[in-house]
Amino acid sequence: MHVVIMGCGRLGSTLAQKLDAQGHHVAVIDQNADAFRRLGDGFGGVTVNGIGFDRDVLRAAGIERADAFAAVSSGDNSNIISARLARETFGVSRVVARIYDSRRAQVYERLGIATIATIRWAADRMFRFLVPEDRVEVFRDPTSVVSIVETPLHRDWVGKQVRALEERTGARVAYLMRFGMGALAQPSTVLQDGDQVFMLVTDETVGSVLDLAQGADKEGH
Repeated sequence: MHVVIMGCGRLGSTLAQKLDAQGHHVAVIDQNADAFRRLGDGFGGVTVNGIGFDRDVLRAAGIERADAFAAVSSGDNSNIISARLARETFGVSRVVARIYDSRRAQVYERLGIATIATIRWAADRMFRFLVPEDRVEVFRDPTSVVSIVETPLHRDWVGKQVRALEERTGARVAYLMRFGMGALAQPSTVLQDGDQVFMLVTDETVGSVLDLAQGADKEGH
């Protein structure tokens, strides 16, 4: 793969070194030439000094043949402008941008640009470390909106279909563990004693989902 990275700060340089070590072709853009020192002497990629949303600079980095583009500078505006150029002007299929403002991140996600909302994600992870909760969370998306939590079930759910659980809770079953093996559940999958069920939730819905799953199946499904 040929990957272009805009920004050679701690994140950009670490990402570039990792990709380079795995044998990918990497070009790193930064308007501060001193930033390239972070790459180290062993870096085998290309460095381009310039503004990351300048089309000539992007071309010099090989954007026209790039398989992927990452915008990880310290500025949200620069990141999103360069990401949109990479995707919409140069047709790069895999584009990701670091965005500090989580509200902006959600907007750009809807435009088809993957975003990493680092501030919200980091704050959320620290909060959960400082104030642990009873629920077991195994995944949280980069925008910190969707998570997967282990969902203990009331014994009344044994013998019921996954479809019934999803209809009752309004949430999707991401996967389940059965006899120590992960499995993708179908709507018709029958829940068995000992199943560990993991459901897709948001912070707004997780409480009600857990309450409904851990309560008896009052709907009689």
